[in-house]
This record gives sequence, structure tokens and C-alpha cells, in this order.
Amino acid sequence: MTLHFNLADLFEQVADSFGDRDALVCGEQRATYASLEKRANKLAHYLASRGVGQGDHVGLYSYNCNEYLEGMLACFKIRAVPVNVNYRYVKDELLYIFDNANMVACIHNQEFSPFIAEVRDAAPKLTTYIAIRDDSGEDVSAIDSHFLEDVIADQSDKRDFGQRSDDDVFLLYTGGTTGMPKGVIWPHKSLFFAALGGGGWFSPLGACETSEDIVSRVPENQISGIALAPLMHGACWWYACIQLLAGGKLVLSEKRSFDAEHIWDLVEREKINSITIVGDAMAIPLLDALRNNQDRWDLSSVFSIGSGGAVFSQSKQDEFKALFPNAFLTNSFGSSEAGNLGIDSGTRKGESGLGNVAKSDFMGVIVEGETPLRHAQAGEKGVFSRSGYIPVGYYNDPVKTAKTFVEVDGQLWLLTGDEAKLEDDNTITVFGRGSNCINTGGEKVFVEEVEEALKAHPGIFDALVIGTDDSRYGSKVTAVISIREGYQPSLENIKEDARSHIAGYKLPRELHVVDEVPRGPNGKPDYKAAKEIAVAGQHLVH
Repeated sequence: MTLHFNLADLFEQVADSFGDRDALVCGEQRATYASLEKRANKLAHYLASRGVGQGDHVGLYSYNCNEYLEGMLACFKIRAVPVNVNYRYVKDELLYIFDNANMVACIHNQEFSPFIAEVRDAAPKLTTYIAIRDDSGEDVSAIDSHFLEDVIADQSDKRDFGQRSDDDVFLLYTGGTTGMPKGVIWPHKSLFFAALGGGGWFSPLGACETSEDIVSRVPENQISGIALAPLMHGACWWYACIQLLAGGKLVLSEKRSFDAEHIWDLVEREKINSITIVGDAMAIPLLDALRNNQDRWDLSSVFSIGSGGAVFSQSKQDEFKALFPNAFLTNSFGSSEAGNLGIDSGTRKGESGLGNVAKSDFMGVIVEGETPLRHAQAGEKGVFSRSGYIPVGYYNDPVKTAKTFVEVDGQLWLLTGDEAKLEDDNTITVFGRGSNCINTGGEKVFVEEVEEALKAHPGIFDALVIGTDDSRYGSKVTAVISIREGYQPSLENIKEDARSHIAGYKLPRELHVVDEVPRGPNGKPDYKAAKEIAVAGQHLVH
């Protein structure tokens, strides 16, 4: 049988070669590569017995657990398509995704049974429900669901599946920070090279040239890694795939909310080498836990700390460097639609921008507003863009697909939505999400830049920045912050401190202090909620 750059084909090779290694650790759950492979085969056989096959969508609606990844692998094995369902969704959001995703099966936590019952009519094709047992006591029979352990008990653990393809797909729903989530359609091969490092994430040999190369990319000494976002978030899902294809030990937190002290407990207990976070929202509590518990943990095993998916401010990077002087720190740019867009070089051009990455044949800046679209010249701004290994579009959304995937000089490019500038040295400075840009008196202000400046203040715990109406300038820069105990904030004090990091026109003109800055479970900002706080005015501080 021909092997492809298919995630099932790749995983099976690693499992065959390193079956005795630990693969997954989540709370009390542990699995070797051999046991994970066998359980995934059994679940794949059950799904197939229910008529699930090539191209069918299977929802994964669960907290972190081994069963989540068993479900993912089972789908890949039978060429079905796993779909991530955010466990924090309320009824309207669940209605949307159950309708939009066209699921035929759903693997879910027992406690979510009542929520599914409310929305199941929106998914007429959804006829197979598989419950992951928990202590909720919910009646799964109300939706004709059956416990996973029961349905796989008499299934074969043999690997007797058919030929697969590079073009089998992975459907990742975005976080929905600018509206309802969109399903990004990733072919396996494109995802493997664009988001998973092509198998070369932990290998000096670099990316694979053939699918059979994957075993040679597995390090002799196993690497233990943890991703701190939940599995239903792309940052963790992708990192899980990276670890499993590298023969590593993937550690997941079983906690249902972020607990920094528990994370450090896991790092010490499992001797974790690689930690992946989502920006400052995770960096800040992790750093606080270390400050408040000096010498509590032996963290000498850590040699890599990486961030992606949200702003990782320079001040927080500096704090990690001080605490882990021998660790390799990375600040990556990326998105659900684009995969990994590069790692910040650490050199910023002038005083602006979130970071600087290398330009390549597949990474560039495209100038919008002209017909035809064109690539930026040195010194010009445009949209940070990617070509080559990219998704095929958004599921059930041809309009957004056409706006995002565009042809330039005969080649298909993905527009990330981030504004960027092509520098004279052929590097790219990334500024931030254009949709979050504030136009104040004709000046453009990127909120991520202001947020980074604010979070450098020792009294500020977290911050989000939005634009609010202003009679004179159209919009004004408005900050919603949470503070550390003992700090008495004032707008002038904060402006004075931030002035050393950003230009005067970027400084906040309005300040709101809250107990907790609104963010999703993945650490990403909830700008809509932040704006509602600002408009309400109940937390205004002068």
C-alpha cells in the first residue's frame, strides 16, 4: 500500500516503531503508542460500522482527554473528518455549528448530553452519538448516545483500513472572535507542512521529503511536551499532532480552567521539555505562579518555551528568559487559516510592529485595493500573505473563501488579515489584525501594539484595547485592564509609562478597570465583550 502525507499513515509508522513509548498523559489517563493505536483502530471500526466513512464529519465535543485524540485518529484512519466543537458554546453557537458542520457523528462528554438534546434537530444527518463517561450523571440515552467503552469493547483492534490520500481533510473551526466561527478546510499534506513543521519540528534533519521519512525524524531521546490551550483550540490540536508524529510524550492538563500552579506541577512531575502557550494571557499567570512560589518546582527539564496565536509581549519574554536562561524561546505568528507564518526574528524596524519575520517565495505582503492585486515593493504596506501549502477554503462559505484566497501573478495566496510592511532588507514587519485597527484622527493604531505597551507596566495584569466613538477624532483608543493587588491606576500614570514604548497618538484616551479582562478558554481576546464593558462605562477610571 502506498503511504501518503496523511496523518493516519504518518502516525501508524511512528506507532509501529515506538509502540512502547508513552504517547499521552492526561490526569490519571496514560497511553503508549501501541495502546493508543489499538484503541483508535477499535473506535474507527465502530464508526465504520455506523456508516461513517470518507468525507463524513465527526464532531469532537469534549474537554481534554485521551478519548479526544483517539477520536481524531479514528477519523483519520477511515478518511472521515474530525470537527472541533468549543465546549463553552451556548445554545445559539451550538445551533450554528451543528447546522453548519453537517456532522454525522459526535463524540462528546457525558455532561454535554442535555446541550446536544437542545440542538440536535439542527443536524438531521447526525445519527451516531458516542459518550465519554464522566461524573456528571447525565442520561446519555436521552439522545440515544452510547458510552465509548461499551461500543468499542467487541470491535477489532486490527489495522485493516483502505488506501488514504494526501488530500483527506482536517476541518478546524476558528475561534469566532469576529463573528460566528468558520470551518477551515485543511488537506492533510498542506497541514503537515504548513502547521506541523513537516515532521522536522524537533529534528535537525528538517522536514520530510517522503512520508516514509517520518520515523527518521523521531528523536532518539523522547521529548515530553505540553500545550496549554485546550484540545478544541487549533494551537493545542496541532501541537498534539506534532508531538505524536515526533514520537514524543504529549502531556495535557485535565483541569477545566487554566491553573498555572497545576501546570508547573505537571512540568515537574512529567519532566516536560517543551511548553507551548498562547500569548500573554497564559504567560502572565505562569510567571506570577513562579514569582509567588520561588524554589517550589524543579523545572530544569525545560529547554523550549514557545508561543503562538496571540501577542507574546517583549516584557513577558524577557521575564521567561530571566527565569529560564538556558531555554529556547520562540514567538510565532500563525492562524487557523495559515498555519505557522514564521518566528519573530527579534528585530523590530523602528518603534512599531509586533515583530519581524523572513520573506520567502511563499510568504509575502500583498497590496489590496488595486486591480489586479500585486506584491508590495520595499517600504510598502499591505496584507501579510501565504502561498504554497494552504487550506482549500472555508466550509460552506464561498463568499469568505473568495475574499481570503486570491490569485496574484498566477499563484493562489491566502490573505491573513494582518497588516504588514515589506522592509528594505526583504523582511516583513507584522503589525496586527487589520479588523482591530483603530483610526483615530486619520492615524492607524494597532491594538496589539498598545496592549503590549500596557502590559509592560508592573501594575497591570492584563489588557485589551478597542476603539470607541469620539466626537472629534472619530474613534479613540480605549483600554480595558485588570490590575495587580495594591496598584492604584490612573489614566495619566498609565499614559506616562506607556509613552516610553509607543507614540503619543497611540496612547489610551479612556481607561476601564475590571476584575478580569474578557478572554476565551484558549486565551484569545474577546474584543466584543471588552467594547461592551467600555460602552457601559461602569468601570471607567480617570
